[in-house]
Amino acid sequence: MQHVYSLASRLGLSKSEAFKASDLSGRLNGTQGEAGRFAPGQKPWNHGKKGLIVGGRAKETQFKPGHRPHTWQPVGAERITQDGYLERKVTDTGCTRRDYQAVHRLVWIEHHGEIPAGHVVVFKDALPKHENITIDRLELITRAELASRNTIHRYPPDVKQVIRLQRKLERKVKELADEE
Repeated sequence: MQHVYSLASRLGLSKSEAFKASDLSGRLNGTQGEAGRFAPGQKPWNHGKKGLIVGGRAKETQFKPGHRPHTWQPVGAERITQDGYLERKVTDTGCTRRDYQAVHRLVWIEHHGEIPAGHVVVFKDALPKHENITIDRLELITRAELASRNTIHRYPPDVKQVIRLQRKLERKVKELADEE
């Protein structure tokens, strides 16, 4: 919808002031909608009713103190991410994203200490990222080096074109597979 408003603005079109002031505009002008508004100092109907149960068995299904969801894992549990990295749960703060650390980073820290700012630990080889994680397979590089490794601009023009055509073909195959 925003593109319609942008195009109208570029063409110099706008709603008239008479329309904006009318009830058709849908704007809250003057007293329109005043009956449904809260008056200053007015309290809502559920004021002071913490945990109000309205027609049902909600009290029985609410979380109890100390309850853990069925997906909870203890510290030390491991999982494999969608990208294929092995992660280990190192804390139990309740924020899953912060509770897990990549195992290859933990191995690096164990052998070499903290990872400096602006650096990342990467695998030297193309073996699966969740198998046989040893210090021999890891290296520390700068984020700039990582960016240059992960771009096609480091290849000659003819190789770049082949990569682009391959990706275009992969997208088309996926698109056709999704239609079936």
